[in-house]
Amino acid sequence: QVQLVESGGGLVQPGGSLRLSCAASRTIFSNSVMGWYRQAPGKQRELVATITIGGSTNYADSVKGRFTISRDNAKNTVYLQMNSLKPEDTAVYYCNADHRFGFKYWGQGTQVTVSS
Repeated sequence: QVQLVESGGGLVQPGGSLRLSCAASRTIFSNSVMGWYRQAPGKQRELVATITIGGSTNYADSVKGRFTISRDNAKNTVYLQMNSLKPEDTAVYYCNADHRFGFKYWGQGTQVTVSS
């Protein structure tokens, strides 16, 4: 059963923008810190950003000032707005839900490619 459904990836030129979305079930969303991770070819998966149930955010240094994570509690959806994209942002982006009871959920991943 798919718990997290991502959308919004694609090909964009350097300097461009994309918005990723991740829809979750209400039970998971309302009890989880939501986050985005990414994995580039040949590299380990890394944290991009997280947002708590209360709305506190945390970002990797590499994306601070360019990416914004937000959550819509009415829609059970978390977003990642990515601006000023760079080629090094190219990766598969994964949505994550870190449930307060210790469970972790992952989306299927969405490809983001930044290239001219």
